[in-house]
Amino acid sequence: KMIKANKIYSVKEIFLTLQGEGYNTGTPAVFCRFSGCNLWNGIEKDRKKAVCSFCDTDFNGVNGINGGKYKLGDLVKIINSLWPKRKKNKFVVFTGGEPILQLDSSLIKKIKSQGFKVAVETNGTLPLPKEIDWVCVSPKIKSKLIVKRGNEIKVVFPQKNVVLSEYEKLNFQHFYIQPLENKDIVLNTKKSISYVLKNPKWKLSVQSHKFLKIK
Repeated sequence: KMIKANKIYSVKEIFLTLQGEGYNTGTPAVFCRFSGCNLWNGIEKDRKKAVCSFCDTDFNGVNGINGGKYKLGDLVKIINSLWPKRKKNKFVVFTGGEPILQLDSSLIKKIKSQGFKVAVETNGTLPLPKEIDWVCVSPKIKSKLIVKRGNEIKVVFPQKNVVLSEYEKLNFQHFYIQPLENKDIVLNTKKSISYVLKNPKWKLSVQSHKFLKIK
């Protein structure tokens, strides 16, 4: 218990924004991005060697907005301070890297005691704490998916060897395809739209924060 109380969370950045992707697009949220990922250790300079070579997120270090190493109480305090004073609908999204490397029941319970609904964006390779309110899984084709149920699954498309029909068997409420953002984004978007139109279990997610030019 003493070790738990003294746990330090390494955080890349914390900021108030609008959720840009998936089911909660357009919803105000405090984003807390943890440092580190279990699918890419940051050592290889060439991300093409990583499991998800298309990753567009800088999750290394603690040098972003409000980044740092936090004790539990201090982390909850800064997240809470970013929400408009005396306003309801508190919503926090824990993301990364891979947030489940650090996100635990103690943090979730503490932030929920401040009135927050808790969402997580995970690659689905690690078991989740039970207290999370909204689970978004974004599977990576070369990794073993163990989280097979949740609120939404969001697959970056196309990925080499991805079989979307396999994901349809999983226990999610919402199924999203998100066009892979690279030099072929226009083509990838067309392919994604075409797939969704032929397979209407799926919906299209776009990274609206990028064209809104918000964080």
